[in-house]
Amino acid sequence: MTVTKMSWRPQYRSSKFRNVYGKVANREHCFDGIPITKNVHDNHFCAVNARFLAIVTESAGGGSFLVIPLEQTGRIEPNYPKVCGHQGNVLDIKWNPFIDNIIASCSEDTSVRIWEIPEGGLKRNMTEALLELHGHSRRVGLVEWHPTTNNILFSAGYDYKVLIWNLDVGEPVKMIDCHSDVILCMSFNTDGSLLTTTCKDKKLRVIEPRSGRVLQEASCKNHRVNRVVFLGNMKRLLTTGVSRWNTRQIALWDQEDLSMPLIEEEIDGLSGLLFPFYDADTHMLYLAGKGDGNIRYYEISTEKPFLSYLMEFRSPAPQKGLGVMPKHGLDVSACEVFRFYKLVTLKGLIEPISMIVPRRSDSYQEDIYPMTPGTEPALTPDEWLGGINRDPVLMSLKEGYKKSSKMVFKAPIKEKKSVVVNGIDLLENVPPRTENELLRMFFRQQDEIRRLKEELAQKDIRIRQLQLELKNLRNSPKNC
Repeated sequence: MTVTKMSWRPQYRSSKFRNVYGKVANREHCFDGIPITKNVHDNHFCAVNARFLAIVTESAGGGSFLVIPLEQTGRIEPNYPKVCGHQGNVLDIKWNPFIDNIIASCSEDTSVRIWEIPEGGLKRNMTEALLELHGHSRRVGLVEWHPTTNNILFSAGYDYKVLIWNLDVGEPVKMIDCHSDVILCMSFNTDGSLLTTTCKDKKLRVIEPRSGRVLQEASCKNHRVNRVVFLGNMKRLLTTGVSRWNTRQIALWDQEDLSMPLIEEEIDGLSGLLFPFYDADTHMLYLAGKGDGNIRYYEISTEKPFLSYLMEFRSPAPQKGLGVMPKHGLDVSACEVFRFYKLVTLKGLIEPISMIVPRRSDSYQEDIYPMTPGTEPALTPDEWLGGINRDPVLMSLKEGYKKSSKMVFKAPIKEKKSVVVNGIDLLENVPPRTENELLRMFFRQQDEIRRLKEELAQKDIRIRQLQLELKNLRNSPKNC
């Protein structure tokens, strides 16, 4: 099979998305004065939903992130409250797709934490998480919520393991242990029945997440994969990576046959990581390079040439990462089909960029807004863990996009116990998570030892007193 090398020259196609353009928000609608993290970990450090924007910040000692209500644009005060319970740098944050005030974070301190943001945002620093999830033995680099099941969370650590957490019980219920190096990226297909990963071992994998079985595997020698995304229900994967000549490259794969990519395309000779974003409703693919100022976009089809270049959004300011607004948070009256939140580290700025289809009519454009996955889960954790797959519950953006989810997160009451997954106790012999935590534990234990010694000394004195009293009673003459 020959790999198709694509031409850069865009061919004219009759597409309703050929004139999509990027529109940057006015300065007063940006978020300014934010100390964006300087961490070099290859993540977005930003998560957004229809109510809140969350950004990982630079902080001395431990890790923290800001959570800002979307309507609170403009300059953010330096003393604005933070979520700051982690003992190490925060490496990834993701909003629960079904409960819009619940956010998951993971950190260098080896923990995953679940936070509940109060109505209207934070009024003071938040240090207590709803749930602290300990199971990884090294730092945790990625978290992903299951796309159709409530309260199922995936985490990938530098121990080369992916843990599946059932938040109804607050425990890991499965462990995927097929990687031989650090996991770089995770992506689900539409119903969450398949998980694809890229790994530092240069392999692309398609995994059945409940059993951990690897269904397909590609050793990418000519195309070193960095990021991967499932292309909706097309049974296709798209990866971004680096060619053997160190040029940035994308490749399209058949998820049922990873022996050879369907197509490969060289993008440019820049060195920054390419982040792919796919919109299953419009079949549009967006490529944004870390450290670039531009965003390229394409249209994907099931027939050759598979990938059609549309246009490029250009900006002089380099992006560190990008948050993406869920579909139900878009402005349909402006024909907005995608919205990025761009992190500009040098300016401490978060800049919304709306991708807009130019239309003259003010009426609702049904052809660009099909039914889309909404805010209701299709499955409970027990149903999904029992083997059931179900497509997302769809919603129309015409009426329902302002509707808020009625779901509430209830944290399980946890007892201290061992965490056993696949017969392995994950908490057994876990090394200290950070030097700060080790010092804190040491001083706490020293205080406890000192307290116990004092208590013991007092009890020794009391015993001696009682012994003397007993001796006196025995020696005293008996009263007649």
